[in-house]
Amino acid sequence: MKKPGLDATDIRILSAVQRHGQLSKSRLAEIVNLSPTPCWARLTKLKEAGLILGYHADIALDRVVDFTLVIVTISLTHHRKADFDRFENMIKGRDEITHCIATGGGMDYVMHVFTPSLSAFQNLMDTLLTADIGIDRYMTYIATRRIKSQPPDVAKLVKQGTK
Repeated sequence: MKKPGLDATDIRILSAVQRHGQLSKSRLAEIVNLSPTPCWARLTKLKEAGLILGYHADIALDRVVDFTLVIVTISLTHHRKADFDRFENMIKGRDEITHCIATGGGMDYVMHVFTPSLSAFQNLMDTLLTADIGIDRYMTYIATRRIKSQPPDVAKLVKQGTK
């Protein structure tokens, strides 16, 4: 896939909105060190190009509700496109599964599953196992505490990728 041609100012804008979320026109321009109108025009272009997928708040979930986070690795029985599609379509419809990535190697997927309890997690797994979506085996890892959770630094990643 061809990457869009981004300059240093575009990267500063992406970094600012990644770090701070939605900002006023004047605050974004101040952070990026650009006048407000051209800064806002660039932001609009970045949004239109699909480079900004959305804005969110990082909620202190443990201060709101008791929950269980389980990391699950899954291997499918068969590895045909239809098998992957069937599994992925089921997963996309489950709100408890907040992250799911396809992997190469020994396991096919790694998921983050948030449920109110271990029994609720097991009910979800029972549902997935009986849904005929081709799960061969799975391994679970109960998360005990969050050490670090952040998106990658886009400016640093771009800089490292151009070396």
